[in-house]
Order: sequence, then C-alpha cells, then structure tokens
Amino acid sequence: MNIAQRKFDVLVIGAGGGGLRSALQLSQADAKVAVVSKVFPTRSHTVAAQGGMNAALANVSPDNWHWHMFDTVKGSDYLGDQDAIEYMCRAASHLVYELEHQGVPFSRLDNGKIYQRPFGGQSQNFGGDQAARTCAAADRTGHAILHSLYQQNIRAKTHFFDEFFAIDLIRAEDGMILGALVLEIETGEPLIIEAKTTLLATGGVGQLFRTNTNAHINTGDGLGMALRAGIPLEDMEFFQFHPTGIAGRGMLITEGARGEGGFLVNKDGERFMERYAPHAKDLASRDVVSRAISTEVREGRGCGENADHVMLKLDHLGKEVLSKRLPGISAMVQTFLGFDPAEQAIPVFPTAHYTMGGIPTDRYGQVVVPVEQGEESVQGLYAVGECACVSVHGANRLGGNSLLDIVVFGRAAGNHIIDYLKDNRYHRPLVSDGIDMAMQRLARWDKKGKGESVAKMKDEVQTTMEKYCGVFRTQDVLDEGVKKIMELEQRMADVRLQDHSKIFNTARIEALELENLVDLALATVSSAAARTESRGAHSRIDYPDRNDAHWLKHSLYYKENNRIEYKPVRLKAMTVDTFPPKERVY
Repeated sequence: MNIAQRKFDVLVIGAGGGGLRSALQLSQADAKVAVVSKVFPTRSHTVAAQGGMNAALANVSPDNWHWHMFDTVKGSDYLGDQDAIEYMCRAASHLVYELEHQGVPFSRLDNGKIYQRPFGGQSQNFGGDQAARTCAAADRTGHAILHSLYQQNIRAKTHFFDEFFAIDLIRAEDGMILGALVLEIETGEPLIIEAKTTLLATGGVGQLFRTNTNAHINTGDGLGMALRAGIPLEDMEFFQFHPTGIAGRGMLITEGARGEGGFLVNKDGERFMERYAPHAKDLASRDVVSRAISTEVREGRGCGENADHVMLKLDHLGKEVLSKRLPGISAMVQTFLGFDPAEQAIPVFPTAHYTMGGIPTDRYGQVVVPVEQGEESVQGLYAVGECACVSVHGANRLGGNSLLDIVVFGRAAGNHIIDYLKDNRYHRPLVSDGIDMAMQRLARWDKKGKGESVAKMKDEVQTTMEKYCGVFRTQDVLDEGVKKIMELEQRMADVRLQDHSKIFNTARIEALELENLVDLALATVSSAAARTESRGAHSRIDYPDRNDAHWLKHSLYYKENNRIEYKPVRLKAMTVDTFPPKERVY
C-alpha cells in the first residue's frame, strides 16, 4: 500500500493545553511543528477545566511558592517527586503573567490585579490558614487558556491536522521514535508523519469509568501507544474521583464553588466535613472529601429518594456572586437539572475525574524508562499533561494544579526539544517494520461479520471499572476486577464492526479507542491490586494505613506479561529543604 508521508521537526499528538503550549514554544523558535488532534483543537478537554490555575501571586492573601510546594507534596500523600514539584511551583507565577500577556482574560480584583480564589488543600505558612492561590477566569479558566493558546499558535504558523487519529508510534530498531501513523477520520486514509521528535499530549483516560467528568475523547490514546511501544505506565492505581460531580450524571461542579463559600450537607442538613477535616472542612483535598461523601452515603446519611448523594449548597451566596464568579455552573445546573443554584442545593457524588499516573517523564518532558543504572530517556519521545507522570501529583492531585502542570511542563518540553533539534538536525530513515506494525493495528478493524459490538464491550469495561476499582477498594474486589478485565481482553478478539457500507469512519475510531481502554483498565486495576496500603486516592479498606516503609515508591506497569515493577520516589528537591513524609491531616 502506498501511504502518504509528511515530514516535520516535531510531531505533537494532542491539541489541549499541554500540546499547544509546547507547540507554541517550538513554532516561535522557527521549528516546523505538526499538531495532530482527533477533534478541532478548541474542543480538547482542557476547555472543560473550570476552577483555575494555582500560582503564589499573593494578590488576595499572603503566599509564596514554597508554601505552594508544601501543599502539593502533602496533597500528593508524599508520593510526588519533590524536585519536579519545586520546579512547577517556582515557575507558576511567571507563567500566569505570561498567559495574561498572551490574551487570557483572568477575572480581576477591584485594584486591577488577577483574582484568586481559595481551593482545596491550600494553606499559608506550611499548613496554617487557608490560602487563596487559584487564578481564575470566572469558572471557565481552561476555556480561556485553550482559546488563547490556539490563537497564539495560529499566529506562530503551527501546522494543524484537525480530526486525525493517531494509530501508533513508529519505532526504529534501537527504540528511537520516528513519528507516528495517523488516520484522517473523514476519509479513512492513513498518513505517515515523520518527525525528529514526537510529543504525546493526549490527555487522560476518564472514559474508563461509566460516570465521569471527561469528554468522550478521553480514551487514553497516548497511554495506549506508549504501552504498545514497550514503555511502562507509572502509578496507574491512582485515579482521582472529584467529590462534586452532579449525582448520577457526572458533570463537574468546580471546586471553585466551595472556594467561593459553598458547602456540603447530608440528609440531616449537617455540614459533615467538619467531622472529617476539622480545619479545612469543605476545602480539604479531593481524596478526603470524596471519601467523606462516600462514607456519608454508605452509612445511611445520603439525600434523595435513594439516599445516594449529598447536597452542595450555594443558595446562600446569592445571584450576584454566582453570576459573576460561577456563571458556567449556574447555566449548567439550570440546563441539566432545571433549577437555579441560587435558590436550591445541587445533588452531588464523587465521579471519575483525573488520571494521576501516566507515561513516566523527567521534568523536561522526556519519556524515561528504567535501566540497571537508574533511568534513561527514550530518544525522540516526550510527553506532557495528563497523559504524563512527572510526577507532581503523586497519589492525589490538588485542584488548580492541572492547568499549571500542562503549561509549566509544556513549556519545559518545548525548550528541551529546541535544544535537542540543534544536535539532531536530520531525519532518521524510516524502517518498514515500524510502519507495518502500526498498519497491522489499523488492518485489524477491516474485519466484518458477526461478533461482539464495540459499544457493548465499552459499556462492560466502564461498568466493571466502576464496580471493582472505585473510591474504596479491597483485595477480593480488586482481584475480581483483574479477572473480569482479563476476560474482556480475551473477548476483544471477537469484537467486529458493522458492515462498512452502513457506517461512518468514526466506528473504526471507536474500536481503536476501545483497544486503548481495555489495555488501560488492566493497567489500572492490576496496579491497584498490587499496592497493599492506603495512599491518596488509592483507599484500601483492608489496608487502611499508609505504609512508607514498604510503599514509598512508584509503580511501573508493563503490558508484556501484565508485569509490575517499582522505582523510588524522588524525595530530594532541587534547591530547598525537602518535606519528609508525615501524617496527612486537614
């Protein structure tokens, strides 16, 4: 088959905030950059980030980056790598101002400075009073950032391949990444994009769970490509459940709603968070609040006819505050629930939200794999954003740190690639084996005939993950989950598309996405079954305590033989004293 080919200096797969920030850095340095996105760039999931971006600007309350670093390390339940966390927190203020200059319309204080709201897990003076650190553009911060970055990329003449799906990475015999095989969704035609460097910025895998806050596009495509290329995935057992999704529907109610003064109540009208986090209350970290809500419901204090949720009260804030600070939330509740949150409380329950694990990288975005003497980078491959694991989020991400993560490490990867290109000026020749392997994956879905449907299989994966790998976990439940996902993996051989004459190319895309979901479901539940402690979002009823003596380490899951290895957490920071693990209370 004669496949069309294009050549670029850099191939960026994914057009969310991380991919666009890297692409902008590179295009402004006169690199020839291609961005592949399976949706129009401004539909990437960064657009859904509501609450804001953390930076110690001290516009509302006293603050400094060292306090931000402490809160992030503590929030990670001490699994975050402290050198990367320091790097991120030190860069935060500079990058907020940079975004402001690039056109992001942040909300303002009366004195004209950028507005900052309180968010969960934030403190002054290393665990003291509540901080206000989250820079917000009302409750549409991700939307504002994504649109500004896209416009800046258009100005910088970045080349976009809109509505193209990445099939697989193309590898040389020595493991170097030479680009990727992509598919134009409209025509079904494959295209080889050769690149001196490839950057994965494909987002997370929230579609693993039936009830989630994520877009349908969040199927972990970059994670799946990395696994198939022999690269392990780090810390996949740590999946964040956001405490306040709309009950039964999953749509996100930003943590900013509680930052503005909202609070949670049970069926008795009790502000129950005072029992679980006496100091921080409703602004404790997300894993703490999610477990508290789940416990209230499990112990019979849930609200509603089925006692299966709690209520988020915003009505005391008044229409003026809600229309100014939370206009998106007000509109969403009115549209999907049919009432005004200024008049009535919102039913909420924890919902799958964020992938804290991912492709292991250093703080320059280079993908790294373990070797006998430590780690080495995969030549020609980078990853940033939710698909990557730096690791700045550890076992639990703080709200407001995800937008910061994509911008900080998107820029860092861009800068590192610029230096890499200076020393690697020419394309390596493509190898036919690498192309053939990628084409085999595509050809697999040319089969027609009777068999299991893609939609039914996806539903079973999501239902299984929700049932066997949720907020609270036990060994028996996790082991059963591993068994059931393995059975689904074996059944994938019997999955077939409908007759091609009756369907559009999106059916084939959904099948390719399903392959990624099955691989990542197994990575997640297997990693969770192996970690016999409770840490951050990984909460084991049968192992309720954190075990630093044995488990202060990152998991590394390999697709080959469903294998798990481990590597130590980097406790040493770059320039400051580190924060040794201690009891985590809010």
